[in-house]
Parts: sequence; structure tokens; C-alpha cells
Amino acid sequence: MKVLFATTNQAKVGKYKESLKEKGIELITINDLDFKVEVNENGKNAIENAYIKAKTYYNATKIPTIGMDNCLFIEELPEEKQPGTHVRRIKGKELSDEEMIEYYTKLANKYGGKLTAKWVYGMVICNQQERKEYSWSKSNFYLIDRPCERRNPGYPLDSISVIPETNQYWLELTEEDKKKNKEKDNTNDVVAFIVNSIEN
Repeated sequence: MKVLFATTNQAKVGKYKESLKEKGIELITINDLDFKVEVNENGKNAIENAYIKAKTYYNATKIPTIGMDNCLFIEELPEEKQPGTHVRRIKGKELSDEEMIEYYTKLANKYGGKLTAKWVYGMVICNQQERKEYSWSKSNFYLIDRPCERRNPGYPLDSISVIPETNQYWLELTEEDKKKNKEKDNTNDVVAFIVNSIEN
């Protein structure tokens, strides 16, 4: 069964594609179809933006659609300076991956070299008139002022994300470490949510 992921970020697709394929779900994007969709992401949180994406793409294609968004919260920053839903858009400008790394490393440097960060994720699935939603978070990691050499296109902040327990960059974790973190970051639960939502 084909399911549309309302994103052009291949890193998001890659995170779930193989696991869903094992469950009989083929994850596709708008790039695989002859469609152009513009989305006005004006939601106040991750769930609202995820719904806007999913609904817009579903209305255009009539294919069951997954919308996903994430918000970033930083413990050291006051509420009015939180990135929230505007992780990539700073002062009205959409940052490239490298510009994001530069911006957040400079921000970390202002606060002593590291920031205590938390991601809050929202996912919504639109299928005909139904809407199903799921939210989760990933906390207990640092954004630091020295990026590693590796890059994860679409997820630039992985290059400055450090796991406190081992003081390792996220991108330098071994496959075994990643499997352990896969459990921690709810990947298996997200896949189960998608499968159950599509099948029911």
C-alpha cells in the first residue's frame, strides 16, 4: 500500500521508510507524483503544522497522507526566544543546513558552549475524513558550539547534537548505539502508530 509523506525532507522519509516497507507500506513523497503543493505552515505547534501538511497533501492527491513537524525548545532561552516551530526560519529567513549549524553553534557559544535541548514532534495521518494524531518528544541532549565533520542532510542539528551519557555526537554513534537510541526516540512506536492508523 502506498502512503504519502507530506515532506520534501528525505531525512524524515529515510527514518521510517525501511521499517514501513517491512510492514507492507510503501512510503512516497510528492516528488514521486506529478503534483506541486504549497503549504502554509502557520500552526502554533507541531501537531497543528503536521495536520496542515497532511490535510493539504491529502486534498491534492487523495492518497493517505502523513504530516509531521517538530518544535525545538532550549532550556537556557526565555520563552520569547524559543525556536519552537521556527527552527529553520530565523528573522524571516529560511536557513540552509549549513546556516542552521552556524546559527545554533553561535547561540550555544553565547551560553557557555552548550544548550540543553528538547525536540517535540507531532504526526497526523489523514485518510478520507479521518484524522489520527500522535505526539512524542526527545530530550536529554545538548546542542554544542563545535560541529562534527559529518552531516545528515535535512537534519543539520544532528551535527551539533551530543548525547550527555557518552559525550558523543549523535552522528558518531555506532549502529549498536543507534539501535538503543531507536528505542529511546520512539521510532518503533511511531512506525506502529502509522501501521495501525493506515490499517484501521
